[in-house]
Amino acid sequence: MLFKKLLLLFLLLFLFSKTNAQDFKLGKVSVAELQEKSHPKDPAAVAAILYKKGVTGVGYFGNHKGFSYTEVEMRIKIYTKEGFKWAIQTVDLKKGMSIEESVVFSDAVTYNLVDGKIETTKLRSEGKNKESINKHLEIESINMPDVKEGSIIEFKYLVKTDDLSSLRDFHFQENIPVNFVEYTTHLPEFCSYETRQKGFLSPKISVSKKTNSIKWMVEKVTVTNGRKTYQPITLQRNSHSGRTVERETYSNGNTDYIEVKTNYTLENVPAIADDAFTNNVSNYASVLEQKLSVINYPSDSFKQYIPTWESVVKTIYESDDFKEELNKTGYFEGDIKSLLIGLNTPNEKIDAIYDYVKTNIKWNDSYGYSCGDGVKRAYKDKTGNIAEINLMLTAMLRYGGLEANPVLVSTRSNGIAAFPNSMAYNYVIAAVETPSGRVLLDASDKFSTPNVLPFRTLNWVGCLIRKNGTSDVVDLMPKVNSSTTVMMNYTIDKKGGIAGKLRKQQTDYNAMTFREKVDNVTEDSYLEKLENDNRKIEVRGYSRQNEKELKLPVMETYSFTGSSFCEVIDGKMYVSPMLFLVGEKNPFQQEVREYPVDYGFPFTEKNTMNIQIPDGYAIEKVPAPAVITMQDDLGSFTFITNVLGNQIQISIINQINTAIIPSEYYSMLKNYYQGMIEKQNEKIILIKV
Repeated sequence: MLFKKLLLLFLLLFLFSKTNAQDFKLGKVSVAELQEKSHPKDPAAVAAILYKKGVTGVGYFGNHKGFSYTEVEMRIKIYTKEGFKWAIQTVDLKKGMSIEESVVFSDAVTYNLVDGKIETTKLRSEGKNKESINKHLEIESINMPDVKEGSIIEFKYLVKTDDLSSLRDFHFQENIPVNFVEYTTHLPEFCSYETRQKGFLSPKISVSKKTNSIKWMVEKVTVTNGRKTYQPITLQRNSHSGRTVERETYSNGNTDYIEVKTNYTLENVPAIADDAFTNNVSNYASVLEQKLSVINYPSDSFKQYIPTWESVVKTIYESDDFKEELNKTGYFEGDIKSLLIGLNTPNEKIDAIYDYVKTNIKWNDSYGYSCGDGVKRAYKDKTGNIAEINLMLTAMLRYGGLEANPVLVSTRSNGIAAFPNSMAYNYVIAAVETPSGRVLLDASDKFSTPNVLPFRTLNWVGCLIRKNGTSDVVDLMPKVNSSTTVMMNYTIDKKGGIAGKLRKQQTDYNAMTFREKVDNVTEDSYLEKLENDNRKIEVRGYSRQNEKELKLPVMETYSFTGSSFCEVIDGKMYVSPMLFLVGEKNPFQQEVREYPVDYGFPFTEKNTMNIQIPDGYAIEKVPAPAVITMQDDLGSFTFITNVLGNQIQISIINQINTAIIPSEYYSMLKNYYQGMIEKQNEKIILIKV
């Protein structure tokens, strides 16, 4: 209680003393702001942050007690219904591991313009929510009331924590424009933080120093054999045992320290563009991250505090809800022993155990590397979180005599951490070493197969943990091309109508994506969408093969007719040879892209067309053969044509050989796609004879 009172006093003194570069204040919403219909610099924006201000400070009250706090206030303009999601604001809080962390929302108001007057609606208790995600993460949120197109929302929140290992990340950039953003840190020199600025924007920075003085109290001194140790006041007790005497004494002190004030400001921050084939775009937004490197409390010894990835992984591995759960086997031994009868090769065992877990344990959609109710309960209830499912899988593989280990992963939605920390990972999969190489497995997805992980896990690298606690980096990105192969035969009639038959085969990630798309979708609904998405073709005789045989390519076969693929002008026919298989727009529209193109996996697209021209027509022109290549073997495009009498054969291959293409190749890649699309849209010209 004393600690909380001192903390409150420190915060009040600090907040009264802070100064701001610009006079933005909550509660000062104008009619002009409410009348604004679109953002002046980004008319397509669904919302905009009119201003955002953050302040972070670190305090010390003696007795080795430190804390940090971050206060953020924001004003957001909502332009469209798509912007309503900004009315929900969330704050992540660490929990467990002796960490105390809390948040208080305040001054949360929605403003609307009604009959020319500003109408306010305050947030009520029913608009606040708290959700426990797992043992280490809790989310508190607010849902702003009475939000409409044109509304402005304001709110403030204060986060307090006794975890000084890192300060809260501060985001200067979002996926909506930010008119003005300011962030100030007030850090004592006895706590030194390493700072990293992500993204491609550079805030204006100013730094100043001043001497501060703070009164502190040591609540309790315990004397044991002449040595003093300190304990929180909540542990007060009197006892006498042998040579140990505990007595309640109180010490007051006054400490001077140097405070470093750093101010960051940015204006007119553009929305981070979510261009085609982007991983988590927040990985590239302008964000400030700060990690504790040195701590030297007054009247205390100097300590370095630089955690490594190895130490973070070791802490995770040694936790009760990871290592102990991984080592449990009694609950499944009888079932797995029966399952493995007659199986000898590693691949046979992997397939059997993997399919067994996928079939019997359903994922409850909860992420994390820690078990919730434990693997035994998950096995009994036939449902569990991601850690319970894949640690169970790993344990079963080990029981089957295989060299299996868990792999910590940060999913795409979780992003990539700049500093080592326990929140950098939020997922776990399994890896098995075999004579033919390492096999990665995730039993939470019913359409996943060995080395074809759910797309959410394809986030650069993971961390494998061995039985002895050592770790190794695992490349998660696929190396084998997923393929889509289309064979299409069609005939053109004298009126320009098209009738043909198509066979399509997909493997690996393309097959998994297709199976996910058609899961629980009726055939009628699927065919309706297929026809509408392909320029209103009419489909007949549809069939599908290997939908449930996950290791085999999935295949579709159907006949089709269409009337919108051929133009007849002055007796000539103009035909787009790929019909509905080609796009007309380059997916890459930015002039410059500062972050990588992330396909998730390499792929090959093969399209073969056999075209029968109508009687009474001759071929005047067919597209010429072409080859487009990218440097460093990143990809290639080939276009081959062949004419045999009244038949035209066209073969097209587009091959991208790497999952991720660095930003320095963006201009080349954009030109590659532009050339490919233009070539694919060239016309066959037929003339009457």
